[in-house]
Amino acid sequence: MQPKPACITFLVTIILWWGLLEVEADAQLNLLNSGCSQYNVTHFQDFTTNLNSTIIQLRDQLKNDQYFVTAQQARGSDPAYAMVQCRLYLSPADCLTCFDAALARIRNCSATAANGARVIYDGCFLRYESNNFYDQSTQEGHSMICGNESASEPNSFQATVQDVLANLQVATPKIKGYFAATTKKVGDSGGNATVYGMAQCIETITKIGCHDCMQVVSTDIQRCPPNTNGRAVDVGCFLRYSNSPFFADNQTTDITPFLSTPSSSSKRNGIIGGVVGGAAFLSLIIAMLIWFKQTSRPKGSPIRGDILGATELQGPINYKYKDLSTATKKFSNQNKLGEGGFGDVYKGVLKNGKIVAIKKLAIMQSRRAKLDFESEVKLISNVHHRNLIRLLGCCSKGPELLLVYEYMANSSLDKFLFGERRGSLIWKQRCDIIVGIARGLTYLHEEFHVCIIHRDIKSSNILLDNDFHPKIADFGLARLLPQDKSHLSTKFAGTLGYTSPEYAIHGQLSEKTDVYSYGIVVLEIVSGQKSHDTTADPDAEFLLKKAWRLYEDNMHQQLVDESLDPNEYEAEEVRRMVEIGLMCTQSTTALRPSMSQVVVLLRSQGSIESKPITRPTFIESNHPRIGEASTSTASSSASIATLSITQLSSR
Repeated sequence: MQPKPACITFLVTIILWWGLLEVEADAQLNLLNSGCSQYNVTHFQDFTTNLNSTIIQLRDQLKNDQYFVTAQQARGSDPAYAMVQCRLYLSPADCLTCFDAALARIRNCSATAANGARVIYDGCFLRYESNNFYDQSTQEGHSMICGNESASEPNSFQATVQDVLANLQVATPKIKGYFAATTKKVGDSGGNATVYGMAQCIETITKIGCHDCMQVVSTDIQRCPPNTNGRAVDVGCFLRYSNSPFFADNQTTDITPFLSTPSSSSKRNGIIGGVVGGAAFLSLIIAMLIWFKQTSRPKGSPIRGDILGATELQGPINYKYKDLSTATKKFSNQNKLGEGGFGDVYKGVLKNGKIVAIKKLAIMQSRRAKLDFESEVKLISNVHHRNLIRLLGCCSKGPELLLVYEYMANSSLDKFLFGERRGSLIWKQRCDIIVGIARGLTYLHEEFHVCIIHRDIKSSNILLDNDFHPKIADFGLARLLPQDKSHLSTKFAGTLGYTSPEYAIHGQLSEKTDVYSYGIVVLEIVSGQKSHDTTADPDAEFLLKKAWRLYEDNMHQQLVDESLDPNEYEAEEVRRMVEIGLMCTQSTTALRPSMSQVVVLLRSQGSIESKPITRPTFIESNHPRIGEASTSTASSSASIATLSITQLSSR
């Protein structure tokens, strides 16, 4: 445990003294959630200095009547990123008061060298970490907090709440600043009962990110009505309703212009219709639930969701080997999901009912191997992005080293492109997957404080969640591979079509290796064809060669998967995707774009060529240097692993 530094104590004391000078009206300091990370920073003094600087920056910005501010400082080895957001109906003084209360609440986190902390009040939230989290919109651990009193007219109140929440869900992502507050009278009787509702997203996420987060919290908060108030929180947004006013009448938002689209209207009307149509059937059930709550729950005890149940602040969980063995029925073949370069993966059901994927690592059990394992797990557990698979925990005390991941029921991307579920992805879903993979790689390469090169990007390494959002799997594990192994010697044929020439032949590894592989995956998603199918006609044209030929002949559209409806896509959109794929596979690494540049290109419209795309290098399976790679590049590629990530998906 690191000693508590005097500088932190002094800083917090001064800021709290400043807070006492503010005039408090109603800072809405009802505490919803707070916690410290279970992981410590590497260099305590560097982080302390950086954190102090960011806290001062935050408060200086808040004093200028701002309601959402970020600050970061990256001197030394441990940077600090911080963010604070106040609800827009607070006064500037109340916003500062809420910030000071939040800072006081988590001041001990920094004193114990925790690399992150978060506190959420009704009026504001404060978060800091040693990693950049500004683009995070939703994470595991999102949940709700419900009041303990039921509305006097539960049916009409619940219908009104549903209408308010549905409107906020649709409107908030469309409003500049991602904030909306609205009211609605309960029922048609003209009574005094009113529902007050508000929603807010952090301003550093995209419109899509806000939309995704609002979907999550809207689903969570549905458990609260007919209770008179409820809140739902996630890392990127906040949603609240109540039968009592918590903002002034002149602070409401006119959300009507943002509800006019046919899709949103039909969705909202569907929700309203479903609620009203089922009101008669639900009335009896609701009455029984109310009676049960009143008789079984201590008075004054609100419903609380598991907000800190599995958030990024906790770090990886250290599981017991016995528990994981039980979860997988002693690692039975019945529970086996797949095999990969690191070992086998099994489906497991934990004691709390959570379904996970448990990977046995086929690495040596030496003391050094275990130290490397713990170091890598700590690094990977700090990686948090909506397009990266979540590492939940590990087990290093047992006959095998085990990793526990979130479980993806929709399996891997290759199953939807050329497997048993081929043809079920529409064009929009494919485009969203292409963008999501690019964002995940951008985070690994450029936004995480350590550059992580995946080294084996391929369609079977992209998992899909229930909403078909892509998640990159098995990043950051490569350094666990024993130094005398190279996947080139035993697994190369399986990934030949994805591997860049400079890496396959010369063992030269860089971020542009992943860029090349990403380009191949883009072409696979567009075409629905494997990059290199060894079971096919040996004289068949490789996907990359085919894509290049069609590009040269200005026949991009002929590459599109035949299972797609031609009415789903535009010719220019196809051209743009094919061009991006080919840009990423150019022979000269310097000409390939970075992944952040790819994200920008994907957001552009029409053709994206600013200069001619150069011809890729085509590697055939009988390339004279491939056989030598297993020995001549063993040292340079010793930290590479080929992983079949059907391991983390369902059968």
